[in-house]
Amino acid sequence: MTLNQFISDFDKEGTIVLLEGKRMVAEHETKKLFELGRLLASKTNHIVFRSGNAEGADELFSKGVTEINPNRLQVITPYARHRRKDNVGGYTISLDAIDLAEEPEIVYHSKANKKNERIIEKYAAGERNRNAIKAAYLIRDTIKAIGTHSIKPTSLGIFYDDLDKPRQGGTGHTMNVCMTNGIPIIDQTVWLNWLE
Repeated sequence: MTLNQFISDFDKEGTIVLLEGKRMVAEHETKKLFELGRLLASKTNHIVFRSGNAEGADELFSKGVTEINPNRLQVITPYARHRRKDNVGGYTISLDAIDLAEEPEIVYHSKANKKNERIIEKYAAGERNRNAIKAAYLIRDTIKAIGTHSIKPTSLGIFYDDLDKPRQGGTGHTMNVCMTNGIPIIDQTVWLNWLE
């Protein structure tokens, strides 16, 4: 996919594009993530960009978008005060405001990785402790991809991944949720070419 194809296919009213990735960003690529967020926000008119407000890739992409227009950045957080000082989004939705009892599909897709099934079930049942916080992050990641009854799903996921160990951790979880639900994804092997 070229940048022009991306713009042609996705710059439409109602489109949500997820910008996210690893917390650890190679030093020589940090500026490129910022530049991508800035480029996409400046070359498009209608896309709303979505982030999870994490350190690293999320933060760099988000700062690029908000340099152009903070109102085009939607942030979904695992709890209300998550990195509040670093949240540059135009609007934020917290997992605390979502009734998971009304969102069984979110819980189902969050449990796709069987090793996390138990903590997801406990969190969905209302347990809130140190161990349950990991579940909040995974559920937040699921919502970023497929939305809820009141949050639109993502149209495309643009990721910064660890290409030596691809699709691991929270980023891998989000990528897998996208793929399972027919949401196309790209990583830096595609979008780095857009910066040339």
